[in-house]
Amino acid sequence: MHDYQPFSVIGFHSCDKEVGLRVLNGNDELLPSENAWDWLGTGIYFWEQNPFRALEYAMESVQRKQFNKKPIKEPFVLGAVIELGNCLNLTESSSLQILGKAYSSLSELKKNLGEDMPVNKHNNRALDCAVIQYLHQLNELKNEPGYDTVRCAFPEGEQAYPDSYITSRLHIQVCVRNADCIKGFFLPRPLAKFNPSMK
Repeated sequence: MHDYQPFSVIGFHSCDKEVGLRVLNGNDELLPSENAWDWLGTGIYFWEQNPFRALEYAMESVQRKQFNKKPIKEPFVLGAVIELGNCLNLTESSSLQILGKAYSSLSELKKNLGEDMPVNKHNNRALDCAVIQYLHQLNELKNEPGYDTVRCAFPEGEQAYPDSYITSRLHIQVCVRNADCIKGFFLPRPLAKFNPSMK
């Protein structure tokens, strides 16, 4: 399915300072996350338009409140300009319909194989990850263009106020599958606010 999004977004990546500086200087690349619980599937994750949330996550990773395969020693926020390209944009109805069909197909396959469907549990989004990864596999089998990015809103945290559907950490994440869609990196400003170790 081709769903070209003719616009770019600003994303912010949580990482270790050493890694972030190497990437900024062109001496390293960000590696895609490939965990079974990565809710948008395999790719490089960014907080869209939200450097503060990126810093929070990096700091929580240092405190081991967030799990990373490579622990963050010194929190760092790396900004990026991301061209969405062929995007599975789950803030749009058409992409949600595509995702629903992928879920039905995966559910049927698992049933025929006598296997259980993965389950989402708290921050472990194994079901979401499995459905999105399965959709990518279906595109490959059908020789359809692969998605460059996956974009979705994430309702995280407590209710913003009683009976609200808005949550305290509501945000949009972008998962970049095609690294060529990252057009450049930068240090978010003000430095003292988003990268205190740089002041």
